Amino acid sequence: MINILRENVKKILLKQDIWIGQTTKEQKILEFLESVKPFKTNHNLIRVGGDQDGGYLIPDDIDNIGACFSPGVDYTSSFEEELSNRGIKSFMADYSVDKLYSENKLFDFEKKYLGAKDNEMFMTLESWIKSKAPNEKNDFILQMDIEGGEYPVIFDTSSETLNKFRILVIEFHTLTALFSRAGFGLIDLTFTKILKNFEVVHIHPNNCFKPIEFNGIIVPPIMEFTFLRKDRITHKTKNLSFPHKLDCPSMPKNNDFALPNCWFN
Repeated sequence: MINILRENVKKILLKQDIWIGQTTKEQKILEFLESVKPFKTNHNLIRVGGDQDGGYLIPDDIDNIGACFSPGVDYTSSFEEELSNRGIKSFMADYSVDKLYSENKLFDFEKKYLGAKDNEMFMTLESWIKSKAPNEKNDFILQMDIEGGEYPVIFDTSSETLNKFRILVIEFHTLTALFSRAGFGLIDLTFTKILKNFEVVHIHPNNCFKPIEFNGIIVPPIMEFTFLRKDRITHKTKNLSFPHKLDCPSMPKNNDFALPNCWFN
């Protein structure tokens, strides 16, 4: 009787575009949180970009960077503008806009989404690199904010291609799916792939949505992660102090909140 009732409730909710499923075991979420806790390294963090959404904390290790690949175009390009002041070119892409909102001789724009296939609307990270910087020997920076498309992109990209990047700055969406067994698997596998060759060096919650708490575990739906390739690190210690003094709220008009303690302590 209980199983029949459960299935009937699922059917009713599905007609309302609502899906329900089993929750993730608490221990698995705690193990995930332990794996992504950020480190302090031999490179101090600096803020690149403005003091709102679009500015990020990255390691002060950008000498001899060959280029920045930056999918997802916004009204401002403060991150890429500041890199251009250091002589770093930015390749930018977004199918939803026709052109960049700011002009800069070191900006290159492609009207395509970054994804897991190549066609008129999408391109893969690997094909983008081969098209724009096939002979570049220096490391790249990836700054990716593509509204949930980050998961298939990471899955599709080979470790060899990911290793061309020294620094990854990725805004991860729908992180509250960690509480769902199906969602947890996708997120956990994505981070497992990155963490083979990168360490988390900073996490910053985007305050556009409030955190969700379940069984004492608090998860902000959207967070910006900064990774540094492991071969650039000579020593590291767990970072037990958040927020960083250079952190700023992504949405100044919204109430801000700090990184929940369970993500770093």
